[in-house]
Amino acid sequence: MAADYRALYQAYLKCCNDHDFDGMASFYTPTIKVNDATMDPAAVAAQFAPIVSAFPDWHWDMRHIVVDTEYISVHFTVTGTHRGVFEGIEPTGRRVSVSEFTLYRVDNGKFAEVWDLADMGKVVRQIS
Repeated sequence: MAADYRALYQAYLKCCNDHDFDGMASFYTPTIKVNDATMDPAAVAAQFAPIVSAFPDWHWDMRHIVVDTEYISVHFTVTGTHRGVFEGIEPTGRRVSVSEFTLYRVDNGKFAEVWDLADMGKVVRQIS
């Protein structure tokens, strides 16, 4: 089970880092919950579009992964270069780096629930 979940997550992370939104959406159940709000898979993936538009090299680097019978927990370092407007801030060319923690609940090989914590305020402070 742990090896299967690790492989599942590695495939998903590749889609994330390739900015393949359709590919990302294919990993979600039809009614995925994100931070306790039910969402459509395409809407979940689409919420990354403004980030990738502002930071075209946005990249999740997995630092730790913990897998159990139905959960995957991941600690990342996320980086990118500010090349587009973000939160109303014109491009600065500055490089940003933040930590992110995400917990996924897996149901039949798809992500059914996601709880995510990233300090996007720190991103804004790094480009301000």
